Amino acid sequence: MADASQWTWQLSETERAAIVAATRRATAAGGTTTTLERGQFDLPELQLGVDAWLAHLAEGRGFVLLRGFPIDQLSAEEAELAYVGLGLQLGRPVGQDADAALLGHVRDEGVVRTDPSVRLYRTRQRQDFHTDGSDIVGLLCLTGARSGGESRIASSLGVHNEILRRRPDLLEVLYEPMHWDRNNEQSEGEAPFFSLPVFNDVAGAPRVFYIGWYIRDAQRHPQVPRLSDAQVEALELIETIANDPEMYLEMTFEPGDIQFLSNAKILHSREAYEDEPEPDRRRHLLRLWLSAHDFSGVDDVLRGGIPKRDQAKSRQALSGSSDGSGAQHVEQ
Repeated sequence: MADASQWTWQLSETERAAIVAATRRATAAGGTTTTLERGQFDLPELQLGVDAWLAHLAEGRGFVLLRGFPIDQLSAEEAELAYVGLGLQLGRPVGQDADAALLGHVRDEGVVRTDPSVRLYRTRQRQDFHTDGSDIVGLLCLTGARSGGESRIASSLGVHNEILRRRPDLLEVLYEPMHWDRNNEQSEGEAPFFSLPVFNDVAGAPRVFYIGWYIRDAQRHPQVPRLSDAQVEALELIETIANDPEMYLEMTFEPGDIQFLSNAKILHSREAYEDEPEPDRRRHLLRLWLSAHDFSGVDDVLRGGIPKRDQAKSRQALSGSSDGSGAQHVEQ
């Protein structure tokens, strides 16, 4: 991992120009970030790159960093459309919140997470290692922080195997369901928590889905069983291993950088950060969650993003999971 050239892709001027041209065509045709389709954003100049990125994500290291996305040649609205258009080459955007928003704005909104209804991406607080509810998560840097905000990533398979080496008894605990909080985003009549194990076997390999604070937050509900000593120890062990400098890779985003991660293979975290005082110079990332076109052997429960709040209620009613045991999609 020390050789950044193995996982960094510098967009060429030809590729950058193709993205700008596709954006202008899509804009002229009336495309928006919510209506744009893959066929409306043709990028043949990037096809070799897209194929290579998907190979890295599906079968390789599980991450890639793109540099030189042409935000310097696009307006704010065009940059959003261009980012969605590029994402469509890899997969289908899926919802990231109870409103099923397809494009997320990751920035400090001046709030502090005093309860689970405040999602951490809206703050400048640290986010510990976790995964998201899709095949691929993409982050485009529009503006970096004054200091801090580094991204750290760790192999979830590496963490799994280290737990197996150290404490196989706790690995078994992580294959058993735990209760997760819904962050007050549940529909009326829907349980405020759900049940899901951290580890599942999918196509013969461990599939890790982890957001530790969601599991701990669920303890606020009286209907949720208390975490056992073994469960508490297992969650702490995941975080201890992932936060070991021998286990993670750190990268700092520059404007125009895009980080794509495979949620089935990679845990990611973000360090706390300080912003510039001027609003237009504050840290601002755009986030995509993608259900990949060409991934196979992935658990459908963990790849479809967050259904819209009324749709979540309908799915719960269909599944009969009124006790909160249905494995609904969640986000950090």
